[in-house]
Amino acid sequence: MREMRESLKIVRQALDDLPEGPVNIDDWSIVLPPKEQVYNSIEGLMAHFKLIMHGIQPPKGEVYSYTEAANGELGFFVCSDQQGRPYRVRCRPPCFAIYQAFPEMCIGQTVSDAVATLGSLNIVAGELDR
Repeated sequence: MREMRESLKIVRQALDDLPEGPVNIDDWSIVLPPKEQVYNSIEGLMAHFKLIMHGIQPPKGEVYSYTEAANGELGFFVCSDQQGRPYRVRCRPPCFAIYQAFPEMCIGQTVSDAVATLGSLNIVAGELDR
């Protein structure tokens, strides 16, 4: 409960320090225009149509981005050739890195210890198909 209260204090501090104003960038090539612009101007309608039909045109190259997940780092590697869709996407699930430690943990242990060790890792087995 103390941890939850502390987290709530952090969220309140962040909200108090959040500046006023819009949260989206004003670039219609990557963000949908406001509905008022879509319904009342040809530019807004065209920008909306182009973004929906063709998608975001990312720059050529590759990027790795990650975020914190329940069991660790959830990462995505994306390669782009400036088309609307990436030509390569790889997901690095959090349990993949956790499970790599399993063989080292089992050295010198019995089979029943391996079962208990695997249960203590809190892995999602569906992520281990790589």
